[in-house]
Amino acid sequence: MKAKASDMHNKDCVKVAVRVRPFNKRERDAGSRCVVSMVSSSITIEDPRDSQNRRSFCFDFVYWSHSGFTRDQSGLYVPEEPGGRYADQDSVFQDLGEGILENALQGYNATLLAYGQTGSGKSYSMVGYGPNKGLVPKLCDRLFRDIRENQGTRQCQVFFSMLEIYNEQVVDLLSRGSRAPGGLRVREEQQRGFYVEGLRPVPCDSATQVEQLMEQGTRTRTTAATHMNANSSRSHMLIILQLKQIFSKENITKQSNINLVDLAGSERQRASGSEADRLKEGTAINLSLTTLGNVISALADVAMGKKVIHIPYRDSVLTKLLQSALGGNSRTVMIATLSPADICYEESLSTLRYAERAKRILNRAVVNESPTERLVKELKAENARLLQRLSRLAHEGRRANDESKELRQLLTHNELQIRAIQTMWEQHLQEALKDWEQQYANMTQERRMMQMHPYILNINEDAQLSGVVKLFIQEGEWAIGLCDSSPRTISIKGLGIQERHAVFKNEQRRVTLTPVAGSKVIVNGNAISQTTELQHLDRLILGSNCTYLFIGYPSERGGDDWSRYDYDYFQSELAAAEGIHLGESSGGSSQTDPSLLAVFYDYVKLMPMVAEANQMSQELNKGVDFKLEIKNLALSDSKGHDLQKEIVVRVTSIARKQVWIWSKAKFVNRKFLMEEVYQQTQAEHKRDNSEEGSSTSALPRDKDPFWDPVEPLLLGTAHLWLQSLAFRIPLEEQLEVLGSEGTEEAILQAKLVPCSSTGLALGEDDILIDPSELLGRRLDFQLVLEQCCGLRWIREARNRGVQIGFRLFDCSQPLYTPAVWHNVNPLLDHRVHFASLHTSQPLLDYLQSSAVVLELWGLQEGCSDLNSSLEEVRMTTDGVFIIDEAANTAPVDSAENSCSVRALQQGLEELRSVNASLKKENHSLREQLTSARNGGDSMRGRSVRPSCDAEFARALKVFYHSMTSVRGQLQRLRRHRPSEESDLLGLRLFMDEQSRLLRDFSEQLEQCVFTLKQDVAAIVRRKRERSGIWS
Repeated sequence: MKAKASDMHNKDCVKVAVRVRPFNKRERDAGSRCVVSMVSSSITIEDPRDSQNRRSFCFDFVYWSHSGFTRDQSGLYVPEEPGGRYADQDSVFQDLGEGILENALQGYNATLLAYGQTGSGKSYSMVGYGPNKGLVPKLCDRLFRDIRENQGTRQCQVFFSMLEIYNEQVVDLLSRGSRAPGGLRVREEQQRGFYVEGLRPVPCDSATQVEQLMEQGTRTRTTAATHMNANSSRSHMLIILQLKQIFSKENITKQSNINLVDLAGSERQRASGSEADRLKEGTAINLSLTTLGNVISALADVAMGKKVIHIPYRDSVLTKLLQSALGGNSRTVMIATLSPADICYEESLSTLRYAERAKRILNRAVVNESPTERLVKELKAENARLLQRLSRLAHEGRRANDESKELRQLLTHNELQIRAIQTMWEQHLQEALKDWEQQYANMTQERRMMQMHPYILNINEDAQLSGVVKLFIQEGEWAIGLCDSSPRTISIKGLGIQERHAVFKNEQRRVTLTPVAGSKVIVNGNAISQTTELQHLDRLILGSNCTYLFIGYPSERGGDDWSRYDYDYFQSELAAAEGIHLGESSGGSSQTDPSLLAVFYDYVKLMPMVAEANQMSQELNKGVDFKLEIKNLALSDSKGHDLQKEIVVRVTSIARKQVWIWSKAKFVNRKFLMEEVYQQTQAEHKRDNSEEGSSTSALPRDKDPFWDPVEPLLLGTAHLWLQSLAFRIPLEEQLEVLGSEGTEEAILQAKLVPCSSTGLALGEDDILIDPSELLGRRLDFQLVLEQCCGLRWIREARNRGVQIGFRLFDCSQPLYTPAVWHNVNPLLDHRVHFASLHTSQPLLDYLQSSAVVLELWGLQEGCSDLNSSLEEVRMTTDGVFIIDEAANTAPVDSAENSCSVRALQQGLEELRSVNASLKKENHSLREQLTSARNGGDSMRGRSVRPSCDAEFARALKVFYHSMTSVRGQLQRLRRHRPSEESDLLGLRLFMDEQSRLLRDFSEQLEQCVFTLKQDVAAIVRRKRERSGIWS
């Protein structure tokens, strides 16, 4: 970053770069669509649900790494065409890395922050994989090359440190000793600012040594994450390079810190799943990232000229250590990485907003002077003064002997201190070289073993931590598990790992795996309980989520690239075993709903977390079971449209039969709290040597992440269609109450009864030919809920109850039936009278196209009943609920509307007069028919015209018959459900077929009504022809 003096103000701004990665395997399999585009330094993101909703952002650097690349023979990803838009690793380093290095060589502190959701490409940009080296190794290569090229003009000292922040604890990843309980402490000094006490700085003199130290730190990080059951995607990693440059001729020393920070994954919190949790969101595990956002927002406000009283640096460990990088003495660059897939829209938009705030921050960077070099100069100056005083005292004789002796001692002490400071670097470097030689010997031994024996290597959610741990399976039998003192044992740690978990047997170049009774072992997505022969590149999951890839003998390996077997591959394989496939839609032509893809994406992502939560519950004797569910998978709204689907977790207390439904956000928060409890319990067991199987009974229930107060649960819904009310025809139905995933929860007997204002049921004479006759008139009807049969909720536990909730048209609050308890087939006998005083067209449209959704709510012992809120509901003194109030209050504010109303009223009066004439004629015809039947022989042989009433009755009979047929088929369709073994493709096919059939039946229903109208119109026409009344 070569800048002119006039450019210094801009140079001190936080530079922000955004990089867009290619689709990963899961996104490709899901048929994801790219919703991100770039032009110059601008990036635009499109809402996949609304193509007109676009947001644009401008940054200092934008990198398109999504497409337009190829892989050369050496494995490097390069642009397909020279000068193409693809940004490779070299392009990113030239813009960002070289600027950071130049600032450090000038004596400034420099910081690089990598931000983005888990799996968005942070680690690839920072560290890289294989030949595609990232910013950190490239920066180290260039740094030591510059040091070698300028050895004649300066002496350089480089110290390397690597630490991790997890759960507000600092872990030294290069420490040679055991990990300190609670982690290292962060302290503050006036000159140094915040620093980590006890952090080991390792002297380095080559990029190769730095690379080995990074590998050592990564190995430590992987092992610690497994032992602590810690999620590496929720931890921050800091690499600190301390660069000291001593210019002997100029007598100048420059000292700078290069901070390279890989921040924890910034995960999405959906609005639909972000309800408040009684246990505080943003616990210690989330605190650092939350506080970092607050600091960036506060600094952005300062840069915009707003008055900010407090910047919360001290609220977390991370922000303490990054204080100089954000608004302080540092030149800072942030690289934000994101996925362009439609299923990651919310996370990507959040990342862009975060980066936009960060670019407003202003830092105040200054060249740093080394305190060590200043001390040496001060000591030399003091020695010179002491020598002058000693020469004066020599002339004064023996009286000054005592003072002279004291001065000579002080002079000797200062000279020793100077020599110690100057030799400290050489001593540190020699110690580091010894450690490096030992590590190199271990690595050489590991490579030799890899060429001789099969082994399993770890696969981690963070690709940077995959393939770090290699466990070799030599000839003979080898037990794998927690036991580490027994001979011929492979020691591993993790959730659900038994003392002796499984046995590997390596005989005659064949490797088999036998699970020990009670242990969980999965091979290629399927649980095994017997001896299984392993093949090269088989996938193993031991315990709840310890994932390994089996590498066979060298003769079996060939040129296989195992990198495709990443963490996502393991979880997708597990999901496939449960019938969840993220494959393309049938035929490959139609695009699947992005929101549905996002749900299955979340499902696969949460599977290992649910497995770990179940294991922690088991080990802590909590008796709580966690299960993933897809909310609203088979449910629809009052119009029959599918509801938005999302992932929830069903939580069941096995002993008490209590059930909770947690959103994704709440479960993720609770899972991190469970980890804290689990880790504390494990530490207490080690410290107190407690008995095996003891539980955390001392934890108060209100702070227990495995517990919640019980609440009513939505068990399922049923639809009672309202079309018959538009014709004032009564309806009686047996409705199937379907659960969220399509399970039958109960059968509900319900009725719709058109009635008078006093509640008396209307007769056949009140049936309407045309629903528009209701316009402007009063409409009364009753919703009757008679009985609920076969309640699965109460069949599972008799101490439960149920209520039915519903909401009609413009009712703002739901109404509920009284609670009924302990009965599988409760009699509800609940009747509600609704009335519209002046029926409007919207109400009429609603009745003909909508259903009242009857919600079945489950009650549990200890939870309150659901009460109908009547504050905003209008009722008569007789308890009649008034609906369609807008029709009564909406003013007629135009002449056109007034004319329309008058025309309608005129037409209505004409229809009423016609109806009166028809009734009169019908009465006359009835009398004639009666006399004809009683007239004896005088009437025989005469051709009697059929009564219009009889024709009308026949038409209604045909209509009722066809309606019964349609309803019967519709009920069969509702009961038709996919098999439990159906995969995602099968579910999609079922849903497409179900939607098509429902459309067909809707058309049949409309046809029935149309036929009835035609029949009635024909009857009226014939009657007019016979009587001549309307001539």
